[in-house]
This record gives sequence, C-alpha cells and structure tokens, in this order.
Amino acid sequence: ATAAELNINGVSDYSASSEEVKSASQFSDVYPTDWAFQALTNLAERHGCTAAAPNGSMTRYEAAALLNTCLGNIAEVNEEERRLINEFGPELAVIKGRVESLEANMDGLEAGLFSATTKLSGTTSFVIGGVDEVANSEAVTFTFDTKLDLDSSFTGEDLLKTRIRAGNFGSGPLSASGAAALEVASSTGDALQIDRAYYQFPVGESLTATVGAKVRQDDMLGVWPSSYPGDSVLDVLTYAGANAAYSLAEGAGAGVTYAKDNLSASLLFVSDEATDASEGLLTEEGSDDVTAQLAWIGDNFTVAAAYTISDGGNTTSNADAGDFDAWGISAQYDLDNGISLNAGMGWKTPEEESDASNIEDENTWSIGLVWSDFGAEGNDLGFGIGTA
Repeated sequence: ATAAELNINGVSDYSASSEEVKSASQFSDVYPTDWAFQALTNLAERHGCTAAAPNGSMTRYEAAALLNTCLGNIAEVNEEERRLINEFGPELAVIKGRVESLEANMDGLEAGLFSATTKLSGTTSFVIGGVDEVANSEAVTFTFDTKLDLDSSFTGEDLLKTRIRAGNFGSGPLSASGAAALEVASSTGDALQIDRAYYQFPVGESLTATVGAKVRQDDMLGVWPSSYPGDSVLDVLTYAGANAAYSLAEGAGAGVTYAKDNLSASLLFVSDEATDASEGLLTEEGSDDVTAQLAWIGDNFTVAAAYTISDGGNTTSNADAGDFDAWGISAQYDLDNGISLNAGMGWKTPEEESDASNIEDENTWSIGLVWSDFGAEGNDLGFGIGTA
C-alpha cells in the first residue's frame, strides 16, 4: 500500500454522517491514551518529522495533517501506517482536496500576476500653488499626477513599456497647457489611462529599434542632451533649448538608433493621428513628425544636433503652426562636484508665415544648472532660464 491511497468510501460516509460543529472541543478526539496517538508518535520519530510530533490531545484534522506530512515522501508504508491511513482517510481526503484546490488557485493567481521579468515602478506628484494676475483663476489649487510603469523583458535586452497614468489637473494656469504648463501635469479627470505602449529591442550589436502604438519622440532618441528637464517644474524648460526640434510629439511611431563607442544616431517618426482612419499613419492628411539626431557622448559631456520635419496634417498652402522645419543643438557638461551644466538653442522655420496668426520664424534657447545631492543625498538644486 502506498501513502497516497485513501478510503474514498469512508470519506463519503463521514461526510454524510457529520453533524454541525458547535465547539472546537468536538475535534479534540485523539488522546495520548488512544492507539492512534502512540502510532503517530512512533511515526514522527521513525521518519524524522519530530517538529510536528503530537503534544497533548489533537483534533482528527491535526492528526491527519501530521500523518500527511510524515508520509508525504514515503513510497511504501507498513501495516501500522496503513491502519493510520484507513483511520484518518476522511480527514486526509478533505486535506488533500483543499491542498489541490489551493494549488489550483495559486496556479491561476501566479498566471495573473506580473512575470518574474516585469518591474513595476511609480511616481506620484502633488502640486499646490497658484498663478498671480490671471483673471478669475488666481486661487490656490491642490492637484496630483500618478504614473505607474510596467517594464517587461523577454530576453533581458528588450523592453516592453506600458505606462498607466492618472491626474486631476484642470484647464487652469497650473495645468498641462498654457504659459505656466507643468512638466508633471496630466489631465485625465482622475481616470486611469494608458500613457505609453511601445516595444524596444536590439537588432544586432549596434542597432536598437522601437515601435509603439503610443510612444513619444524622446522614447526613441538615442540621447537626451540635457540633465535639467529630469526634475524641472515648468514644461517649457524641458526641450533642451530647441523647443521645436525636440517637440516631444506623441502618437504611434517607430524609430531606430545606432550606437557605437561615442557615436549615437537616431531616425524616427511619430504620427499624431494614427488612430483616426480618415487621417492615419504617414499620410498627407495626418500630422507626422520625422526627427533625425546625431550625438557624441564623452566621458563627462554630451552634445547633440537634431532636425525635425513636421507637416501638421496641412494639405493646403495656408499657414499652419504645425507645418515647419526645425533645428536644434544642445549640450550637457558634468563637473566633478555633482554639478551639471546645460545649454541649447533651436531654430524653427514654418512652411508658410502668417502675421495674423503669429506664425513666423522662431529662435529659442535655454540654459540650466543641476546640482545633484545638494545638502543631502537625493536632493537636486536646479536653476533654468530660457525662451518660451
């Protein structure tokens, strides 16, 4: 007889004859004077499961659990052990059924959890403040933005990025738009939304490709030539001084980056209206941005040039603010004391100028300074100034 054998008929009889349990003392029915108690004691000593040896009276389920533990890895049982199995067959059957049910639930639970190669990270920003001299909108507001990043890898070298975002910034001065637009602001009306969905993977030793249904320009660039935007306040200072070349266009897109030694080169496109079948992906009607970047990465400095063509979905000869060519050159220099200096300039040339619509050539610039671990580890002190 093997330890896995159970008296199934006994289980049925036990279930049919069982009465309502009114007290825990009803289960304390294996006493030191019982033969089963002494047999379990011998069993525990014989198989080295003394940690579960009985100590005083036991319920039948405690006795069955001890029996199940001691015989779990035993192929053959002796006559006394077989008698114990028959004696506690109903309880063993219940325990076995519960364990199998638990294991099945755990299998389903594990299947629904993140894989071992998925990392969850998140950031929540609270913003309290106001903007002076804005008609009927000067009151102090308190808002939030939450980003949850799910980063998965299948080979250890690729990245499947999914970002969930929620925020309650409205349309006031401290929001995601306007002259005082905040870098951390998002306006989802407290609803959870997918903010990023793209896949990045290597192609050979020096190429990295990115494709996504919801990806931003900087997700596909080989280099971001500024350390200042990382923790800045105003969104207008996050474009490395070249506000049009680094437009941070968002939508469906794809790109490729070549990186070897100190050289980095990227080519990418983003289609803002890729979800609209009347405009689509890389069409005359759709708004598309194409960016090329060439960068050199030194030991303590980075310099990059970028060129962006944006058509804004403009199919006419009329002036359109989203129809332009733009250049940018930006650099970052890291000092030995934790200070990083940043500077950048940009030029934007619209396809058609319009004085009435304020569409004209633009020059932008910014300079910034970031002092990491200022005063204490984890603190950043920053200063930035530039053109809007």
